[in-house]
Amino acid sequence: MLDDRKLAVLRAIVEDFVSTNEPVGSKSLVDRHHLDVSPATIRNDMAVLEEQGYITQPHTSAGRIPTDKGYRLFVDKLSAIKPFSAAERRAIETFLAGAYDLDDVVMRTVRLLAQLTRQVAVVQYPSLSKSAIRHVELVTLSRRKLLLVVITDTGRVEQRVVEMPGDVDEDSVTGLRSVLNSCLCGRALSEVPSVAADLPRRVGPAQHANAAAVFSVLLETLVGRSDEKIVVGGASNLTPADFSQGLNEVLEALEEQVVLMRLLGQCDERSLVTVRIGAENDVQGLRSTSVVTAGYGSADRPLAKLGVVGPTRMDYPTAIGAVRAVARYTGQILAES
Repeated sequence: MLDDRKLAVLRAIVEDFVSTNEPVGSKSLVDRHHLDVSPATIRNDMAVLEEQGYITQPHTSAGRIPTDKGYRLFVDKLSAIKPFSAAERRAIETFLAGAYDLDDVVMRTVRLLAQLTRQVAVVQYPSLSKSAIRHVELVTLSRRKLLLVVITDTGRVEQRVVEMPGDVDEDSVTGLRSVLNSCLCGRALSEVPSVAADLPRRVGPAQHANAAAVFSVLLETLVGRSDEKIVVGGASNLTPADFSQGLNEVLEALEEQVVLMRLLGQCDERSLVTVRIGAENDVQGLRSTSVVTAGYGSADRPLAKLGVVGPTRMDYPTAIGAVRAVARYTGQILAES
């Protein structure tokens, strides 16, 4: 266990290194921070911190830099998350509220997170598995072709063309549309298979084949899909100087959707914000990064996850504050849509 003074020294080292990207010496700590002790005492505290693995010396005669263990203790003991002013909160809310559909909400969220943190932003679309059906639309394209449009309560819109086994007319399409909406609206997607099994019996015998074709595509669209969409932005915020093992490895990892799904999957939905530092990330290409993530949605129904990826030399108070605030406002916007 470290006493309060050594924790203060570690905090100062982290803050200075994040700010300057230069190893921190005892003299600069005395000059920049009001620690009320002598440089010799600071050197002794730094020796203890180094012995216990919280800081390290990158090369002889240099100052010290934090290790992953040091960053972890800094984050765990973090008492001050950078607050947003009332004007900043209004600006965030107004920016997100200006979105006209789910795609725009997600893209605005990515841009906002990247701008606020100067890191790479990662935003997952609301999961279909956690959605309910808001409306089903059928649009006639030709005598034997319909467009099936499914709108969920999280704003996702799924469209599929349905090849019909028989001719369709406006009356039959209207009937099918009515049956679909009366039976499915408000239903969670997990309930769709059991409900859809009974739908063909709700139309006349002459429409059984056409109805079965629509229901089959509906099930394939909503239940058979396992892919989830993720959007990434702000890669230009990363610089090679922050990654001793090379930036290319990080960028290649961020291009893989399966890697991003694993990354966000490590977010604990029960907590507001999750921070994983350096080697705590089990993705090989991201072990030189820190990842700050949170779920967004209502408290009892998280819809998806978002976060930022950057170097371990990250401004954690700002990143945590931004991820927390943007997650809250994004959830509010979707709940009101």
